[in-house]
Amino acid sequence: MSKKKIIPVVLIVLILVLAYVAKVFLFKTEFAYAGTVEVTKVDIPARVSSVIEEFQVREGQIVDKGQQVVKLACEDIRISYRLIKSSYDRSNSLFRSGGISREAYDHVKNKMDDVSLRQGWCDIASPLKGTVLTTYFEPGEMVSPGAKLLTVGNLEEVYAYFYLPHDEISKLKLEQKVRAQVPELDDKSFEGVISYINPEAEFTPKNVQTRDERTRLVYAVKIYFNNPEGILKPGMTLEWAAEEP
Repeated sequence: MSKKKIIPVVLIVLILVLAYVAKVFLFKTEFAYAGTVEVTKVDIPARVSSVIEEFQVREGQIVDKGQQVVKLACEDIRISYRLIKSSYDRSNSLFRSGGISREAYDHVKNKMDDVSLRQGWCDIASPLKGTVLTTYFEPGEMVSPGAKLLTVGNLEEVYAYFYLPHDEISKLKLEQKVRAQVPELDDKSFEGVISYINPEAEFTPKNVQTRDERTRLVYAVKIYFNNPEGILKPGMTLEWAAEEP
């Protein structure tokens, strides 16, 4: 082969090698650990058997702690309450005037307290401030004690678990501030704080990717993220480069 033919071939090979080196070193992307967004949520159940009279909230609505969310018909309980309330008022008046004994009065009062408690269970309130994530019934349907009526979650503060090997864990500390990105949102970043680092290793979950695929043991890191605008939703993926403090 002539020198004239060899030189172009060498140049082409050299260009390809340089392109590969540039790709590896100049455009190398940083490895990021992935975690799934989760929220603190509460399932709100029925505590008595009744027909649902009204859902006072809808999915996606923000509710305050103590806000009424579901009204149950509870016709039998409400009738019982009216009857026992009338009996209690008479007994209370008689007891104050000495017309009945303390024992008789306490008997009626205990029944009144019991029915009053059960009637309170018919008007269901949210135990936390949050967003209604799911409702499970429609008005008019019958529910039994323990039936899950709706789920409320706190979307203002969400969290995710990331699984890191020992050499990465040693660089982290509790209360350390971090930033993670959401690929689905054009890598929009969110600030978070490390709240928990598991002191015990566990086998790498099947759905978790590590920097070194040979890594068998990892440590769970829980990070809370501020989410005042509710942009982060349960199930979204957060990517975190596990940067040093």
